[in-house]
Amino acid sequence: KGQVNHQSALALYNGMIHNFRHFNFQGAIWYQGESNRGDGMMYYEKKRALVNGWRDVFSNPDMPFLFVQLAPYTYGGSVTALPEIWEAQTAALQIKNTGMAVTVDIGNIKNIHPSNKQDVGKRLALWALANTYGQKDLVYSGPLYKSHKTVGDKITIAFNHVGDGLIARDGKSLSHFQVAGADKAFVAATAVVVGDTVVVSSPLVKAPVAVRYAWHQLAEPNLSNKNGLPASPFRTDNWK
Repeated sequence: KGQVNHQSALALYNGMIHNFRHFNFQGAIWYQGESNRGDGMMYYEKKRALVNGWRDVFSNPDMPFLFVQLAPYTYGGSVTALPEIWEAQTAALQIKNTGMAVTVDIGNIKNIHPSNKQDVGKRLALWALANTYGQKDLVYSGPLYKSHKTVGDKITIAFNHVGDGLIARDGKSLSHFQVAGADKAFVAATAVVVGDTVVVSSPLVKAPVAVRYAWHQLAEPNLSNKNGLPASPFRTDNWK
């Protein structure tokens, strides 16, 4: 009786944030989310509330807030719960002055806390250098889904942050692309780089309507830009 859940928002704020409220921070880095794996897009709402709350507490309405996308891992349960968190984390880039380090290429599916933090730090630093410290002509993000267009049996995907161009980072064919028709049945697809786009198709889907990329908790996909930064997983549908 009278005890407070140590993982509640109240306990976490009072135990870890409140005493720093008079400090002047240049920005914040957030690396967490495994326990929220089942939240889906609700995670975006929680992240937005967190960012706005900290900016209010520290009296800095434009405080930069950088975060790390969760790495692939062998979770139990739904294999798409983690991609739905990736989707929510990517959506959080809509919040002003935020940045995201993608880690689908440097994780370890058998270790929930992968050891390669050097590349995580470098990717966060790129966001900070470009957007907080104003360094010009710096490629700071991997490809992020922008739009798609369907022509016949092919879907063409356009991206933001293509940098010096799109490649398969391991020199192999692009992996972990899927397409589906109106029946919502996804199948593995062939994907090729055409200029600054990726063209996706499958002989099994004559009239594709949706594409997914790396939509599985164990996905370790290979699309990146030539600057060495990986593409974030995405989907063009909102099907359950």
